[in-house]
Amino acid sequence: MGTHVIKMPDIGEGIAQVELVAWHVKPGDTVKEDQLLADVMTDKATVEIPSPVSGKVVSLGGTVGEQMAVGAELIRLEVEGTGNVKDDAPPAAPKKASAPAPAPAPAVREPSAAAPVAAVKDEPRAPPRTQAPPTRAPGDKPIASPAVRRRAWDLGIELQYVHGSGPAGRIMHEDLDVYLASRGQPAPRTGGSAYAQRHEEESVAVIGLRRMIAHKMQESKRRIPHFTYVEEIDVTELEALRAQLNKKFSAERGKLTLLPFVARAVVLAVRDFPQMNARYDDEGGAVTRYGAVHLGIATQTEPGLMVPVLRHAEAHDLWSCAGEISRLAEAARSGKATREQLTGSTITITSLGALGGIVTTPVINHPEVAIIGVNRMVERPMIRGGAMVARQMMNLSSSFDHRVVDGVHAAEFVQAIRALLESPALLFVEPA
Repeated sequence: MGTHVIKMPDIGEGIAQVELVAWHVKPGDTVKEDQLLADVMTDKATVEIPSPVSGKVVSLGGTVGEQMAVGAELIRLEVEGTGNVKDDAPPAAPKKASAPAPAPAPAVREPSAAAPVAAVKDEPRAPPRTQAPPTRAPGDKPIASPAVRRRAWDLGIELQYVHGSGPAGRIMHEDLDVYLASRGQPAPRTGGSAYAQRHEEESVAVIGLRRMIAHKMQESKRRIPHFTYVEEIDVTELEALRAQLNKKFSAERGKLTLLPFVARAVVLAVRDFPQMNARYDDEGGAVTRYGAVHLGIATQTEPGLMVPVLRHAEAHDLWSCAGEISRLAEAARSGKATREQLTGSTITITSLGALGGIVTTPVINHPEVAIIGVNRMVERPMIRGGAMVARQMMNLSSSFDHRVVDGVHAAEFVQAIRALLESPALLFVEPA
């Protein structure tokens, strides 16, 4: 038998170190060639590290959340043959002797999605292996005395999943003891009252994508003097047009949401306000304006916020824009978005959909200089021609970098977007 050391690979683009965000193996596991070993993160892209050989895991070279240099020892395997290191070479000492290697990530997970924190859920627990599974039918109430029920409640045990050894399947105190021994002691409940005091504390490590988001938001707010401009938009005609287009074309072209219309309005508006479709180099003191509109689409994923990029939005019609937005959002949510799909935006749209609220203050996606925030659409009474009528209204809350964008220009830019959305026929007219 020999020893094979797998080192942190060079992921490219001049990256010197990456963050270890998930292990999929643990010491003692047997792995096969091409089996997934770990996930690492660089910038906002998660990269899967497979095993080039088959063998048995001897030791792990880092802990989840640790920054690892390219070329550092990632994992050590025992393999058939001579391996790639001398047999007498001592195994690498763990970098953090007091921190044991973490357990592998849960089996149910989106591929390559960085999962910084495993959410604690109050889900029913499966019966322990040392107990026979309960034989009661679904919906049958477990038989137990009030004292046993009270004790189970205090211990946080679901009686539905405890095997009863007493007459007619009655759950006894010793059944609770067996369940506890096989499942580990759960945290006792604080009491049956809805108004009982609670004293639990939980420390959640900020790692992976969540750490990256924190860094990006901190950098953006530290570097950029934000100001936000909010405008109300009447989207009644736009919604009527969207409904007509979906009724006629959705079967063959796909369904249109509001977002492609907003994207088209931004594409047309930046032609008159090129300073909005730009990136500011803080250190170089220069603003680069772009003819191409590489539109960032802020997307909520399970690990956190990601911004996939719709490249050359100016070259897409409504349906191709909708299709690309859907494809990119799905790639981000499933953890399959590439580094190229997550970088290079020149201006960003963010929307919380039905949760959009009345006003938001979106944070600019550094080093861009503008972000367009879409708020919730509501039907409200409005005065038109002296009469009160019901209209579909929506706010845009947009933030700008005050170092390079003046307030009056930001207002004019948003008003240009408003004019396009309130008269949606203009979205299909190319300027002369």
